[in-house]
Amino acid sequence: MSFRHYILASAVVVSSLGFSVTASAALPFFSDKKDEIPSLAPMLEEATPAVVSIAVQGTQTSRQQVPEMFRYFFGAPQEQVQERPFRGLGSGVIIDADKGYVVTNNHVVDNADEITVKLTDGREFTAKKLGSDDQSDIALLKIDPDDLTALPIADSDSLRVGDFVVAVGNPFGLSQTVTSGIVSALGRSGLNIGGYEDFIQTDAAINRGNSGGALVNLRGELVGINTAIFGPNGGNVGIGFAIPANMMKSLVDQIAEFGEVRRGLLGIKGNDIDAGLAEAMNAEINIGAFVSEVTPESAADEAGIQAGDIITEVNGRPLHSFQELRAKIASMGAGAEVELTLIRKGKEVNVDVVLDDATSVTVTAAQIHPALEGATLANGADDAGNDGVVIADLERGSPAARIGLKADDVIIGVNRIRTNTVAALRNSLDGAEGVIALNVRRGNSTLYLVIR
Repeated sequence: MSFRHYILASAVVVSSLGFSVTASAALPFFSDKKDEIPSLAPMLEEATPAVVSIAVQGTQTSRQQVPEMFRYFFGAPQEQVQERPFRGLGSGVIIDADKGYVVTNNHVVDNADEITVKLTDGREFTAKKLGSDDQSDIALLKIDPDDLTALPIADSDSLRVGDFVVAVGNPFGLSQTVTSGIVSALGRSGLNIGGYEDFIQTDAAINRGNSGGALVNLRGELVGINTAIFGPNGGNVGIGFAIPANMMKSLVDQIAEFGEVRRGLLGIKGNDIDAGLAEAMNAEINIGAFVSEVTPESAADEAGIQAGDIITEVNGRPLHSFQELRAKIASMGAGAEVELTLIRKGKEVNVDVVLDDATSVTVTAAQIHPALEGATLANGADDAGNDGVVIADLERGSPAARIGLKADDVIIGVNRIRTNTVAALRNSLDGAEGVIALNVRRGNSTLYLVIR
């Protein structure tokens, strides 16, 4: 059983067959007419036209290393490239009617050559992908029709556990379907679903096909983008996850302006604070992000953050874990101003931080992993135009040189997970345990280097 159940497979196109509604008996209902049976229908009639169906098609390219003996005896190439056509369906949400902006999950439209958006009134439009972010699983599309309906975006930081929510999407070959539930938890992380995790957990039924759909409050405002489920067979068991609307909004604003996410960087290492660590640090708090190391000349260093600090709030909002801090900082753009509340030697301190740009930073690799000491890493592309992490400089005899890295190598993956930026490499190595296999592109060939 795996946590990683994306909801793209078996998604469906919205038809004119209407939608079904499932509601909790305890859910408060609304009516727009006197003496009429209470219903969520008035709110849903306003909200559901903003949720669309997305159909994609494209070609999936896979690369497989050919064993050396086959290359020697049969003259086979070093790697075998296979291309397979694919089709898929998912959901999306119109967030700006004037500009035609539609937000969905990156995994719904990833590698798609053609994207078609279908509205609830039956109209279909070819969409252009303005940009995406695989680490947070967000993509922004643009369509050009008139008379669109957009969902207003709520402040997802104001959500509380127990708030009622409604999920809208297109599951299991059915037309648009609405389900209801509550917010089961906030700030969920450590699920290995994505690179940056700060999920809303809900028991509103979410199934295959809901990816990119809307999670709304009872005012019909968007509070999250439905993304993943936890279930033994990919079906609903009452545990679904959505990307908070505030996180989504910050990311799509960057995509709309720059065509990419220019991720913010704080420049610290750390972990969750727990009872044992709190006792060791003589701190009277058991929830927050413990700072174990501050990178010299980073945004955190400039702001005066110190090793041993415990960060408890971000912009006045309580912080539950280090993973939640990473996700919130990473979703904020480079140059964003952030107020952090922290505990230092038993006293509360507020600091203002201006975030660095994680996507344009050049770092010493030892800041990321001891085995890479001696290498200088930078975002960029090799001569063939392949994105990755470039070895910009390498010291002779260093640990990085001893594992086989060379200057101008491009690290493109860690343990078969694609790595496009220094920030993504840092994230992959932070979560890696045991033997680590670096996928490296060197010239026109690729190879694996092993870190033990």
